[in-house]
Amino acid sequence: MPLIIMCGYPCSGITRRAHELKEYFTQNTERKVHIVGDEDQGLDKNSVYSDSQKEKNLRGALRAEVERYELFCLIKHTQTPHCLVYCLTSADVSSEWNKGREADSRYKQEILDALILRFEAPDSRNRWDSPLFTIQQEDLLPFEAICDALFKRKAPPPNQSTKNQPLSSTNFLYELDKVTQDVLMAVLESQKTSVPGDLISIPGATEKISFILARLLRKLRRQFISYTKMHPTENIGQIANMFVQYLNKSMH
Repeated sequence: MPLIIMCGYPCSGITRRAHELKEYFTQNTERKVHIVGDEDQGLDKNSVYSDSQKEKNLRGALRAEVERYELFCLIKHTQTPHCLVYCLTSADVSSEWNKGREADSRYKQEILDALILRFEAPDSRNRWDSPLFTIQQEDLLPFEAICDALFKRKAPPPNQSTKNQPLSSTNFLYELDKVTQDVLMAVLESQKTSVPGDLISIPGATEKISFILARLLRKLRRQFISYTKMHPTENIGQIANMFVQYLNKSMH
């Protein structure tokens, strides 16, 4: 049974896109589609995602339900064709969409922020993240390409996550990696003599940055690099400032 994995920030349009896909496949391929998600579990999301054990239990239940629907494939030891649909939004957009939800389906802001911080964007260069379809807010779903990836095993056409970037791609990616690594090292070095609450000056950036735990800093760097690869700036000299602004915003 082919599997479509949906990912993205909370309130990034995942549920809407899932139902759009279900409607397409039901109407155009006569295939049965089953959606598995936390929306159908009858749980208080704020309660679940603020408790690591409850979240673990929920993810286990969702995995078990997916495996139940894939049982025939598991028994036959066949490889289930799959693809990944990434609903790409900014943290601000997800926050605004969350505020527009009904009260009983709305995330508390602190829960939403924590889930966004923990999210790691997929990378089409990873075998487990491919085929990858990156969908932004105004995009139409590439139904035929998704269908081909599932049933004809065709690779998806290049999208924003796989196209060569503007500027010199090699130079841009080199500068992005180097500048963010320099910022990371400057923060870690300064924190050896600072305490939580101190503001740290970063070479090449006009803004100062607050104290950040090393583990979280590295995770935020990965997230920033993934996002900036798809939204490159024409001004490489602004990368340090952009990264510092991203860090500060992610911490508040």
